[in-house]
Amino acid sequence: MKELILFAPELSYTLMALVFFWLAIQKKVDQGRAYMFALVLSGLGLAVAVLCAGQQGMLFFDAYRIDLYSQLFKILLALGTFLVIFSCSELKGIDVRHHPEFYLFISVCTLGMMMLVSAVELLTIYVSIELSSYSLYLLVSMRRGEDRYAETGIKYFMVGVTASAFMVFGISYLFGVTHTTYIADISKILPGVINEPAAIIGLVLALSGFFFKQALFPFHVWAPDVYQGAANQVTTYVGTASKMAAAALVIRLVGFSGGESPVFVNLLYALSVLSMTFGNLVAIIQKDLKRLLAYSSIAHAGYMMIGILAMTERGYATAIYYAIAYLVMGFACFMVMMKIADDGHNLEIKELAGLHKRSPLLAMTLMMGLFGLAGIPPTVGFTGKFLVFAAALEKGYLVLTIIAMINATISLYYYLIVIKAAYLLEPVRPYPPVRVDSWTRAMCIILVVGMVYVGIFPDQFVALTEAAARSLP
Repeated sequence: MKELILFAPELSYTLMALVFFWLAIQKKVDQGRAYMFALVLSGLGLAVAVLCAGQQGMLFFDAYRIDLYSQLFKILLALGTFLVIFSCSELKGIDVRHHPEFYLFISVCTLGMMMLVSAVELLTIYVSIELSSYSLYLLVSMRRGEDRYAETGIKYFMVGVTASAFMVFGISYLFGVTHTTYIADISKILPGVINEPAAIIGLVLALSGFFFKQALFPFHVWAPDVYQGAANQVTTYVGTASKMAAAALVIRLVGFSGGESPVFVNLLYALSVLSMTFGNLVAIIQKDLKRLLAYSSIAHAGYMMIGILAMTERGYATAIYYAIAYLVMGFACFMVMMKIADDGHNLEIKELAGLHKRSPLLAMTLMMGLFGLAGIPPTVGFTGKFLVFAAALEKGYLVLTIIAMINATISLYYYLIVIKAAYLLEPVRPYPPVRVDSWTRAMCIILVVGMVYVGIFPDQFVALTEAAARSLP
């Protein structure tokens, strides 16, 4: 019975997947019924994840660890999934007859990512990441009526399986050096052999699969095309919920290196700098909002790596806090995009012209989300950057922090371009009115208040992330 309770969040999404598998094989598809099933079951999954937050234990021959760290990320994954499904009331980018399959792949992907954050054995990690990845490959390919983006799913699949191949190759090296696939045992052995070339190569190649999911430079090449080519709701899922699982695994796997290898630390340092700089510079020239947010996500992966680089409990805690902040800020921006482009088309920045007149609440939500991503006080994004930079300075990374602050200043330019379009530009042609229902209004208010409240009063959330970091093995 205890095992069922420990595995309850995963079981709830297994149930959700089975329900939509049953709906997918029916002859007739009721769009409204599928949406209500998805909303209720994802809400149930979120409730189960919250109720199970205090559970601890080991499953499946100690290959699966249930602790505060994994449970916190399961809550974030469930929250991200619920928010994405909440925004699917008008799922125009996916053919109606494929709506059950869409929710099926969303639930299977969330299940895989929940398994990913609890897995503490390398082969279990590999199986979990493949379960989530193949669901995403299918989701990206489901966009309706966009032949010019049809190759996006194929490109994503090809790059993804290549990253997986590198990851398996790295796992084989780690096994050869440490003679075990359990992270708890590897964490004891690896610091003593980390200076061996095979250990460094194995760790870097194993991490490449997770860097790919996180869109960290140079594993970012898929992100702009996938963000632009996928349906808006799929892009929202890829840009918010899936990033949580990647962050959780990178923190866990970097942690067991012990920071004993200067070569490995310098490599992560370089990846952080390159991700921030490349993402921010290329985002400046983007005209498509989804591509801009894709390059922004590459830069934010670099910011998050700063906290991880500290390789201390406080550093890991700040990285977790930053992941939470990015989930909320990213969803706020994507939700506004989905409501404006309610027919499923890709939104150009110029289409935001006059948004403050067409929908003041959406304009405010977008502005606060972008202010948060830019790190402007008093938003949660400012607090997240401050905590990450403080953890890096404690570790002596002064130059890295200065580079990050310069990059944060650069990012202000392209975020302000979007805000300028929403508030200062007049449309060259009349755009259709933006329909905002009462549920969306409530969600906008919750997001705006949440971004400001957590930014001003972060103590409880910081304490939670510190407790989660302490639970890491």
